[in-house]
Amino acid sequence: MALGRVNAAKFIARLLPEPHERDLGGEPAHHLLATAHADGVCPSAGHSIGWDDCYASAKMLPLPRKADLLLRSDGEPAPVSEHLTGEARERAEYAAQLAAWIRREAHRRGIL
Repeated sequence: MALGRVNAAKFIARLLPEPHERDLGGEPAHHLLATAHADGVCPSAGHSIGWDDCYASAKMLPLPRKADLLLRSDGEPAPVSEHLTGEARERAEYAAQLAAWIRREAHRRGIL
């Protein structure tokens, strides 16, 4: 008997247990990191995946995993995409610094 596909996203806890979620920035941090990720991977000239879909795919992740989207493998901020300018570039730079802090703090606390 064939089994249907299951969307694993509904089994991934997006929010960390308190006080971790609040201490790592809560909903504002979720929004900032997801926005910076979507801005970085979706140039204004167009992309095969829409900005809203990129944002949603990042939004569903817990903060430490979301932070990883903006970091290199060594935990340092990845370079900001060249196509970002002005406010979007400043937001991406700030988000990358926040992401590095979230990753370090999550590691220190032993979460994810």
